[in-house]
Parts: sequence; C-alpha cells; structure tokens
Amino acid sequence: MEQVLEEEEEEYVVEKVLDRRVAKGKVEYLLKWKGFSDEDNTWEPEDNLDCPDLIAEFLQSQKTATEADRTETGGKRKAESDTETAGEESKPKKKKEEAEKPRGFARSLEPERIIGATDSSGELMFLMKWKNSDEADLVPAKEANVKCPQVVISFYEERLTWHSYASEEEEKKEDKN
Repeated sequence: MEQVLEEEEEEYVVEKVLDRRVAKGKVEYLLKWKGFSDEDNTWEPEDNLDCPDLIAEFLQSQKTATEADRTETGGKRKAESDTETAGEESKPKKKKEEAEKPRGFARSLEPERIIGATDSSGELMFLMKWKNSDEADLVPAKEANVKCPQVVISFYEERLTWHSYASEEEEKKEDKN
C-alpha cells in the first residue's frame, strides 16, 4: 500500500521513514521519497504525514534495535557512530553532532514539567520540559517515575477530574433530614 503526502495537487509517495526527532516541541520524521535520491530526503512534521503504517514500522524497528543494543552491551546504549552506515558518513558534521547530543535525563538538566504523554512506540513516554532549556525530550515514564516522581504526580493531578452525581447529593440531603 502506498503512502501519500499531498501538496498543491502534486503527490509525493513516502518510500521509507529513516529517522525521528523533536524540533521545537513537534515530532518530525526524516523521509525517503519514492523516485527521488537520498539527497532529496526531508524532515517533515508528523502532522503533515499520512503514512501511519510506515511510521509504526520505523518506531518498531527503533524499539527492536534499542533492545538488541542493550542486550549486546549489557544494558548500555551503543554510540550513534557505531551504527552508522557508509552513506550517513557523508552528512554534514552539524547533523552528526546533533544526533550524538545527549537526550532526556542524560542531559543532566532538572525537569520542569511534563508537557504531554504518548505510547505510540509501545511504551509510555512523557514529553519533558527542562528548566533553563527550550528543548523538550521524550523520556520513558518508568525513568521519570523514579527520577522525578513529584513532576509525574503534578502532571496527573493537572488532568484529574472529579465527577459528582446528583443522586449522591440528594442522598446527603436526605441523611441530614
């Protein structure tokens, strides 16, 4: 099944999702376009895409690769440079440095608040806003629960709603009489 991104009556078909990033709080995917060379790969906001199957396939492959890396290295992540292919080595240095930048709690920043949550990768993740930083990162909920439980509690408390039912209120009035 072909996945299509429409733009001014022209149709561009996504061949494959290559990478994922969060830029200015928005999720973007690096796309390989069908019929175009790797030089034409582009970062596109998730909101503009209509290829959920390809995104799910990419996220599953990332999850599988991460689990394999942790198994091989005794729980430690491999450096990005260990997994690069020859084609990626020709990328500009700026992009390479950006990929090697620490993410999440590895940045040694203090969490400010949780902006949102997702389980699109199959694991509950929080989008964490950090103190003294404009960048937000997706962090595993399990890690946030341990490292910043008060921030997690605040997130849930903000979304907590209480429901009262008329019958309960009437019962209270009747009990008083």
